[in-house]
Amino acid sequence: MINSGDTAWVLISTALVILMTPAVGFFYGGMVRKKSLLSTIMMCFAALFLISIEWVLFGYTMAFGPSKAGLIGGLKYLGLLGVGQAPDPAYAATIPALAFMLFQAAFAIVTPSLIVGAFVERIKFGAFLIFIGLWSVFVYNPVAHWVWGVGGWLRMFGALDFAGGTVVHVTAGFSALAIALVIGKRIGYGKDNMEPSNIPLVVLGAVLLWFGWFGFNGGSALAANGLAVSAMVVTNTAAAAAALVWMLLSWLHRRPSVLGVATGAVVGLVAITPASGFVDPLSAMAIGGIAAVISYYMIVLRMKLRIDESLDVFACHGMGGVWGSVATGIFASKAINAAGANGLLFGNPGQLWVQIVTVAVTAGFSFIVTYLLATLIDLLIGLRVTENEELVGLDISQHAESV
Repeated sequence: MINSGDTAWVLISTALVILMTPAVGFFYGGMVRKKSLLSTIMMCFAALFLISIEWVLFGYTMAFGPSKAGLIGGLKYLGLLGVGQAPDPAYAATIPALAFMLFQAAFAIVTPSLIVGAFVERIKFGAFLIFIGLWSVFVYNPVAHWVWGVGGWLRMFGALDFAGGTVVHVTAGFSALAIALVIGKRIGYGKDNMEPSNIPLVVLGAVLLWFGWFGFNGGSALAANGLAVSAMVVTNTAAAAAALVWMLLSWLHRRPSVLGVATGAVVGLVAITPASGFVDPLSAMAIGGIAAVISYYMIVLRMKLRIDESLDVFACHGMGGVWGSVATGIFASKAINAAGANGLLFGNPGQLWVQIVTVAVTAGFSFIVTYLLATLIDLLIGLRVTENEELVGLDISQHAESV
């Protein structure tokens, strides 16, 4: 039976999550040099309209259609055939199936936009469009089915991922590392000044992401209930803890960085995502604080290795998602969500093993498939702009516009 309160909450949450995609554009756009700021925002905006179409045509049915051997959804909902105003009890019994579809579309849209940070300032716009289209089909949709689809093999295995720690952040983070290795370093990397062009824009993006994340995690309860409230509380707590720890780390090494605090908050949001429907506020504080330490020093390591994964999608989303997913197996409690499971601290060490396997499979699959896709696109049409186009900047060379 349709519940108007639940439906309203999911629709509001959907709008909040949709807002996160342009927020990613602002967040990343402020981090790049001025000559490629519009290009960076444009790639995130393109994910919004391109994946919206892909999801309606076949993405939704691949992720949430009747399971085929636990690996992929069947074509029952191709073109949203049969997805209407009545509920689908398999996924959400109190809201229209179309509302659930649209909420999930918002996740499918924001995930490839996260990968943009790996190849800013040097990718052809056409190659980017082909990449995110193929990536959604061959990486996102299958993993979403494995973890969230009824009959998906990782769901049957017992994986817990309340709002996308593995499906969204681990896939995006490890895919970012793969395509960064294929496309190579920016010209002048390690020599030229590549400081962020607009830190206030970064902060605006981070604040909008924090705001949108209440829908990301709270909306994943799929109802206007106590679990949604709990998810929002731990989301805010983890973000705050991570921002605080990141500030202290940057202060310890040099100065309390504005860019660092914004990054830290996002890392905390990433890490709490898979656990948000299963843990209490004190656990969220630990998850967020530890995530900041992990991601901070992963960035330090990435810089020492001279890998130009430009905006640290791997360190922040990949490793933040890994920790958050593993931490779910430590801190999850059925006292918070009876439909979940207890973790290690509540007498169930097996859940920790389930989470580790889930992360390992998702990370490995995402990295390998993305590396192959990026290599194929590079061989067929080339991923990268010419040297002159890169030096001029992607705003002019790809879009004939400038800030």
